[in-house]
Amino acid sequence: MFENVDRIVGATAYDNSGDKIGSVDQVYIDDETQDPKFALVNTGLFGLRSSFVPLDGASMDGDDLRVDFSKDRVKDAPNLDPEGHLEPEQEQELFAYYGYGDSHRGDTTTTGRHDERTDDRTTDARTGDATTRRTGDDADRVSGGDAMTRSEEELDIDTSRREVGRARLRKHVVTDQVTKTVPVQREEVRLEREPITDDNVEDATKGPDLTEDEHEVILHEEEVDVEKRTVPKERIRLDKEVHTEQQEVSEDVAREEIDVVDDGDTRR
Repeated sequence: MFENVDRIVGATAYDNSGDKIGSVDQVYIDDETQDPKFALVNTGLFGLRSSFVPLDGASMDGDDLRVDFSKDRVKDAPNLDPEGHLEPEQEQELFAYYGYGDSHRGDTTTTGRHDERTDDRTTDARTGDATTRRTGDDADRVSGGDAMTRSEEELDIDTSRREVGRARLRKHVVTDQVTKTVPVQREEVRLEREPITDDNVEDATKGPDLTEDEHEVILHEEEVDVEKRTVPKERIRLDKEVHTEQQEVSEDVAREEIDVVDDGDTRR
């Protein structure tokens, strides 16, 4: 399936749509086939939560791991404690969640970042199921002794995008009344009289002495002709701006506190 398992550890995991899920912290190997079976991916805003995802159908793309599931499906996977080995019941729970049948059941051991811890494996002679007992930093959490581990809850905060509305451009026609003043000209008849003088006497005495005659003058006036034309004025487009605001998140978290109980006379 994978030529080099070490390439998977530390890779960035992406879902089947190309969305980033998180970084691969550990890889779980099948005890029988020695094939990579699960990847433990750090999810959440600060990588505080880890989710198991099957490696069936997964592939490496450079330094990236492409899995065959959606980001939401991986983040909502059963929250199992990554203690170095998955029991058959845990594998069955994971495969049932991801839609696999019982044929995928088996024993799985982790490889990857162990944080200076070791795994001591024992096998139940009755069932053949392999289990893991972790030694090192986590040994006191199981065996007790003179030390006690105190734990507390931390908030796993993430953000998601959701559609809150849509905006569109729509063009419609509005009719406005436009009034303009235009100068127009027209001709009118004006009667002018001039006395007979030496300068015009010759023109005045031409023709018969008495006669009937007509003289016609053509009058003109201007009319207003209106035409409309469509003229582009401006371009309008929609653009998006991202505004970041601080939003407070409040949630109750539990923590453990350790007290010293003196049951009697204790000599130190």
